[in-house]
Amino acid sequence: MFCIPGQRGKDVCDKQLGMTRRDILRVGGAGAMGLSLGQMLQHEALANANPVGGPGWGKAKSVIMVYLQGGPSHLDLWDPKDNVPDNVKSVFKPIGTKIPGVQFTENLSKLAQVNDKFTMIRSMSYTPVGLFNHTAAIYQLHTGYTADKVSPSGQLEPPTPKDFPNFGSNIIRIKPPEVPMLPFVMMPRPLQESNVVNKSGTAGFLGRAYDPYYLFPPGGDMDMKKMERINVDDLKLRTEVSTARLNRRARLRELINDGMPAVDKAVASYDLNEYYASALNLISSGRARDAFDLSKETEDMRNRYGRNTFGQCCLLARRLVEAGTRVVEVIWPKVANSDNHSWDVHQGLTKRMKDQSSPMLDSGLSSLIDDLDQRGLLDETLVVALGEFGRSPQRGVSTSGNNNSDDGRDHWPYCYTAVVAGAGIKRGYVHGESDQTASAPKTDPVHPIELLATIYHSVGIDPQTIVYNHLNQPRELVKAEAVGSLFA
Repeated sequence: MFCIPGQRGKDVCDKQLGMTRRDILRVGGAGAMGLSLGQMLQHEALANANPVGGPGWGKAKSVIMVYLQGGPSHLDLWDPKDNVPDNVKSVFKPIGTKIPGVQFTENLSKLAQVNDKFTMIRSMSYTPVGLFNHTAAIYQLHTGYTADKVSPSGQLEPPTPKDFPNFGSNIIRIKPPEVPMLPFVMMPRPLQESNVVNKSGTAGFLGRAYDPYYLFPPGGDMDMKKMERINVDDLKLRTEVSTARLNRRARLRELINDGMPAVDKAVASYDLNEYYASALNLISSGRARDAFDLSKETEDMRNRYGRNTFGQCCLLARRLVEAGTRVVEVIWPKVANSDNHSWDVHQGLTKRMKDQSSPMLDSGLSSLIDDLDQRGLLDETLVVALGEFGRSPQRGVSTSGNNNSDDGRDHWPYCYTAVVAGAGIKRGYVHGESDQTASAPKTDPVHPIELLATIYHSVGIDPQTIVYNHLNQPRELVKAEAVGSLFA
């Protein structure tokens, strides 16, 4: 059997190294198919000339992940059920939407008026393996892999350089921005449960050069004005330093580096050259600094998105992709495993969803999708909104060891809903169907890692592209195929 490997440990940005596991298997099985090595190489050349395609391939120039940390209740938002027991039925009234026969609850009256612009996946589902609690499920959703060390409670070890990369880090490594702009921005708080902070929110074994730009303004989770205190001083050019002077400094640094190979070798693992080049371009262009300036938006537009942390993050996400950012992740501003504004509704579901979290989601997400569409940006921007799981069909029942009141739902990964829009995604489409009590998919189940594969496909990256981890071992970006039926 022949095996034609790439150069181990090299960057998959090199055209000759973007192999997938299926490529290796195909070469290994060539003899059984009656193909000579020469014919196999000819087929490989043709494949390189005509890369992976299909509906939606490479349509997205940017990705906005709206991550609803905590696990929103699908039954109380966008998949209500009739003719079910009282402890299953939502306490909120169902309402009609732009799509005939599709109902939301009264919590999402604004999204109900724009659901003809997006796809709803009502059949998100996976069976937990140490993933019943937030942190482990968050890791799977963001990296495509389950973590090595998970306690029965779902807690993980802190982030390490050995972690699998966040999907955004993979994207910007393979498809860097085409303009001097921050490639990947994460806001307004880190991924977190309890004392495990930012697990799966880093570039992991890719190196820190591919970490997101962390926009975490000061202020607590309940501070609705924290986006008014965005500080991007590190993106400013000091008044006493002209652009010409900055460029002269850059050339001087290059001369010094040419004479210091030993120093370069010593710091190579820190990717300082990538840091320096990116910082120089960002500061001299001023592009990122301008994008962060929300005061350039009209008061009407800011009010439309919602004058709260989530709404202003959604507005800033639009400004960033408009300026050339490749990936933006908006994390729900209230940490899981808490009360008030959190989607983790083990108790107090009625008040928290109706008066706190749902109005923010409804205004922010509906405005983001509609605004992108009106500006002609939705055709080239993929928007994905979901949590790490849904909530239990029955209120007051424990499914993860947590205590739940009669007005609360526990964690439920077996069936929940995601919203996907833009970049060739079907408009006004409902993919899959949940069963009578929204307990399990009735048709077309979609695993979270399949949704990740769909994101990679949308930006023109084969989901099974091989990367090399910290031990120089080959790993697929994600072991799944894109859900092609989501695309028009």
